[in-house]
Amino acid sequence: MMRTRNSPVQPHLRPAVLLACALLLTPAACKSHDEDEKAPTPVVYVQAAHPQQGSISQEVAGDAVLAPLAQAAIQPKITAPVKKFYVQRGAHVRAGQLLAVLENKDLAAAAIDNKGSYTAAQASYATTTQATVPEDLSKARLDLGQAKATLDLDQSIVDARKALFQQGAIPGRDLDTAQATLVQAKATFDIAQQHLNSLEKVSNQAAIQNAQGTLESARGKYLGAEAQLSYTDIRSPISGVVTERPLFEGETAAAGTALITVMDTSALIAKLHLAQNQAQQLRLGAPAMLQVPGMDEPVSAKVALVSPALDPGSTTVEVWLRVDNRTGALKAGTPVHATITGRTVTNALSVPASSILTSQEGGGKYVMVITADSTAHRKPVTLGVQNSERVQVLSGINAHDMVISSGDYGLDENTKVKIGTDPGEKGDDKDAGDKGKDADDK
Repeated sequence: MMRTRNSPVQPHLRPAVLLACALLLTPAACKSHDEDEKAPTPVVYVQAAHPQQGSISQEVAGDAVLAPLAQAAIQPKITAPVKKFYVQRGAHVRAGQLLAVLENKDLAAAAIDNKGSYTAAQASYATTTQATVPEDLSKARLDLGQAKATLDLDQSIVDARKALFQQGAIPGRDLDTAQATLVQAKATFDIAQQHLNSLEKVSNQAAIQNAQGTLESARGKYLGAEAQLSYTDIRSPISGVVTERPLFEGETAAAGTALITVMDTSALIAKLHLAQNQAQQLRLGAPAMLQVPGMDEPVSAKVALVSPALDPGSTTVEVWLRVDNRTGALKAGTPVHATITGRTVTNALSVPASSILTSQEGGGKYVMVITADSTAHRKPVTLGVQNSERVQVLSGINAHDMVISSGDYGLDENTKVKIGTDPGEKGDDKDAGDKGKDADDK
């Protein structure tokens, strides 16, 4: 059997072969190039609308935890066993109500003892001020009066005997005796005068002060004993609900440790910490809404406090929201999300919140606007009041601009856009649904 082999192209025929091949391939290459030039420009489907002119309110949001309007962790001032409890956990109490009593026999005895001492001191003070001091003063005055009368009598006797002695009617001895008696009377008078002065200026006042000091000391001890006794009566300082009662009757309550906790939950406080620029938008009484876990509908509240000073640790402003809870539906300690309505602008140009984009270069805000040639262009904007749905635009666009609200994320400048829904996406969805239906039928 004979084998054949292909003969190579002769060298003088190669140029002709290459030219023929080039002529055969050229139309296909040209056709592909023309088709690329005639390919349609891709269009991005977006949602857009003109800015709205109207009222818009600032919304400030934050997380908080509900706290009671008032709370009292009642701590006994003495350590003693619990004699009796009058309330259980969950009981509603009023201010001043007796909640529990501690053992107090020893303190009651001490109070009685100190009361007796106080009564005795009162009697002693009365005796000193109403009897002893006045009597001493009266006696001193009487003694002074008697000494003065004796002195005057002796002085008259001396004067008379001097006249008789000069006349030679009596001997000199009688005059000397009268003069000696006058000297004694003068000394007695001086002593009585000094005694009266000392009583009036020093002794009586000192005696009164001494009696008063004894009385005050006894009174203080008595009041102290009464106070110690009163500490065994545990009363509620506020009206509310008993939330904690850790001990049972007979157990020892330690001084400084909470025995009973009472909360006033008729209203609750949600405490938020907001930035200073957010807090400046709020006013007392401003409405707010609380999203509470487990509740389908938000709960209304009002701003009850805007702190006048920044928190030194976080440099934020504490804001209190008060919510009515007379039904008891809300529980203290529940985490909530609060939305507060702040400043309202009546004639504002606003766009949907989804329209606002943030520049990656400088962090500035901008929107994408559709021009007459159906291309998207970036426009920087200055923002004002904003809430969860809309944002006020202070500058950068006007009411006639068509602002993209959906589908603008990642759009390049001069991108061709069309308002509406991409029909291809609808078709894909329909095909996917048909395929799923066929699969179910199978």
